[in-house]
Amino acid sequence: MMEMVRRLTPREEVRQDVEAIAGIYRNLGASVAEQLVTRALGELALSMAGIAELVNRQELGDLARQLARLGRLAEDIGLISLASVAGDAGQCLKRGDGTAFSAVWARLVRVAERSLSSDLGISDITL
Repeated sequence: MMEMVRRLTPREEVRQDVEAIAGIYRNLGASVAEQLVTRALGELALSMAGIAELVNRQELGDLARQLARLGRLAEDIGLISLASVAGDAGQCLKRGDGTAFSAVWARLVRVAERSLSSDLGISDITL
């Protein structure tokens, strides 16, 4: 008898605190806020790329600090899911749990891809 093998593709729901972005726009005006948010998203992408490079080279010494920075940047612009999963990855490192870190790292990559993708506008992210 032939068995069916199903490939599961996890799809992360990305949550955002819309008020964080609204506050930036209220306080700075549309033009300046747009520049700030665009710059912050670029910094997040660069930070995630740097972290991915550290993970690929298995250089974990500075990784917890880099994940904490990523979490702060994400939180500043209301990317709740990204900030939360970055914190979870850091906790796995602090506990020395490599198996859990691997699983959470895979989730962090998925959340970062969805959070930073150009086809998902920052205001379109579900709460």
